[in-house]
Amino acid sequence: MTQDVDDFPGSQFTRGSDAVTTERAMRPAGPGIVPPDCARPSIRDGGTSIRLRLRAAAKTGCEKMTFETLGLSPRLVRKLAEQGITEPTPIQLQAIPQALAGRDVMGIAQTGTGKTAAFGLPMAHNLLKLGIAPEPKSVNGLILAPTRELAKQICDTLTAYTQGTHLKIGLVVGGASINAQINRLHRGTDLLVATPGRLIDLLDRKAVRLDLARYLVLDEADQMLDMGFIHALRRIAPLLPKTRQTMLFSATMPKLMADLSKTYLTDPIRIEVSPPGKPADKVTQALHFVEQAGKTRLLVEHLDAHREDLALVFTRTKHGADRLMKALEREGFAVGAIHGNKSQGQRERAIKAFRAGTLKVLVATDVAARGLDIPGVRHVYNFDLPNVPDNYVHRIGRTARAGRDGRAVAYCAPAEMSELRAIQKTMGRDIPVHGGTVWAAPRSAEPARQGKPNSARPSGKKRQRRRSGARKAA
Repeated sequence: MTQDVDDFPGSQFTRGSDAVTTERAMRPAGPGIVPPDCARPSIRDGGTSIRLRLRAAAKTGCEKMTFETLGLSPRLVRKLAEQGITEPTPIQLQAIPQALAGRDVMGIAQTGTGKTAAFGLPMAHNLLKLGIAPEPKSVNGLILAPTRELAKQICDTLTAYTQGTHLKIGLVVGGASINAQINRLHRGTDLLVATPGRLIDLLDRKAVRLDLARYLVLDEADQMLDMGFIHALRRIAPLLPKTRQTMLFSATMPKLMADLSKTYLTDPIRIEVSPPGKPADKVTQALHFVEQAGKTRLLVEHLDAHREDLALVFTRTKHGADRLMKALEREGFAVGAIHGNKSQGQRERAIKAFRAGTLKVLVATDVAARGLDIPGVRHVYNFDLPNVPDNYVHRIGRTARAGRDGRAVAYCAPAEMSELRAIQKTMGRDIPVHGGTVWAAPRSAEPARQGKPNSARPSGKKRQRRRSGARKAA
């Protein structure tokens, strides 16, 4: 049960054994700045978890809040304005003051709502204010991301925010020259964006040190867990000072995320601007029941209706992505593909062409479900439904970004009914049916082998290889 602060004497709430007044708990860094009424805290589970709720903006004047009134330096505010960014999103509105004040933050928000700025701007503000260059091989802040695409997107965004300042933003991911990365790290880095696998390679070579890091950010932490990066995190986190500030951001909140928070965050404030698993409000969803063999023909029909729009198509496997790309090429579409078997250069060239509009269709596995921030994507197709229901939310979050509208279409074959039910349960709603008739019962894609009743479940070694493959893809 969640209770408002007004229900408690003196407008106080308790975190552990500390009683903290509303004004003190919400005060951002900077003189005379008082948080808006829409960011007043609420109590959850007896005060052990704090969640911030947005009040009605029209009643509180929150629509007038700017990055400057949140406490960011004028230099960063001007840089944001040059990019046309003037009004904070809900996650930024609530997270930035807390991060500026040095609090550990656990943020839950839909994809495309500006989580990178929510953690990146406070770190940049504090490092600019500090004005101290990093020592050789050291980093002032570490940002971990599960995939190369997401890591590069974060790096590009932070570079744009800090252009013209003394801050050095670094990127280390697999698939790129490790020697070049070692050379850049030798000069010291203010904010380092990394995938866990490549960072461990660099740590083993003593090319980077984390003992002076002031900040640790875990972005899309739930996907890190899905991809088996928890062991890498257990190795990396102890190398940072215990007195660091830690922030964790994600669009979903599986149970393991709470355990992760207890392990790596200290007295965190939980900021939740949308229920976990809820897709963006401006995404129009549609569901088609279709046999697996008929999916390609149906996809071609749908893509034909908007050949000039950018469309992102998700498949479950790498080979399936390549097959579908070739089929769409035969139909005359300008199409590319990205997945774990593609080199970093191939993935970057395909994404660049897609962003520029040279490619109109991009076929991808879930390696691209996070980290692709291309506002022009109008359509997302789930050619195959994902095995992990949360991935559906992340997939369709590639459209309707930055306040735009978008459309997400899902194809469901008979063997995918269990995946569909899991997705709809996660979202707490049914996807509107626009074609076909619901399948009576899930049908197995292929009959089980005789004498091997457990063959559907991969062995421990196979599961380990699968996770290892996911890590290598990052």
